[in-house]
Amino acid sequence: MILKIKNMESSRCKTLVKQEMTRLGFHEISVELGEVEFEGDISNEELQLFDSALKNLGLEILVDKRSRLIAKIKDAVDQLVYLTDDLPRPNYSEYISQKVNLSYSSLSNVFSAMENTTIEKYIIAQRIERVKELLIYSDLSLSDIAFKMHFSSVAHLSNQFKKVTGLTPSFFRKNRINNNETNDN
Repeated sequence: MILKIKNMESSRCKTLVKQEMTRLGFHEISVELGEVEFEGDISNEELQLFDSALKNLGLEILVDKRSRLIAKIKDAVDQLVYLTDDLPRPNYSEYISQKVNLSYSSLSNVFSAMENTTIEKYIIAQRIERVKELLIYSDLSLSDIAFKMHFSSVAHLSNQFKKVTGLTPSFFRKNRINNNETNDN
């Protein structure tokens, strides 16, 4: 994620921004005059923390409306993937539209243009990341994971997992267990 920074006009500013990023636990790819590139995305809460820290330095984040919208969409997807495990299967488009307070078609168009992928593909990728965590850090069966993550069946989960990772969930889990045992020795 790239952020434009207002009033960042000297190497001292670059140093101060790097120090704040380190203090807040952010990993930067680069810090240039007027611009910071983060490793990965940051949440709205992290963005607000960073903005507060920068304001104390006399700097300000210049965030365009579309970037803020993308961050809100990603936060809504994260809530869906991580916080609704045990709730009934939500309608993704309705949930995101409700959270962001815009029509899904508008959100979808902006997201696709800015992220070079669809919201649907992004949701699938995030769900698969969550499945990976469950495969690694839990003893849940594949059918329990499929149920928890609102896949229609184990076969549906396996197909989606293989499309995204190139591996079956069983192979992924077995490979992780074998790697962990090898690293423990």
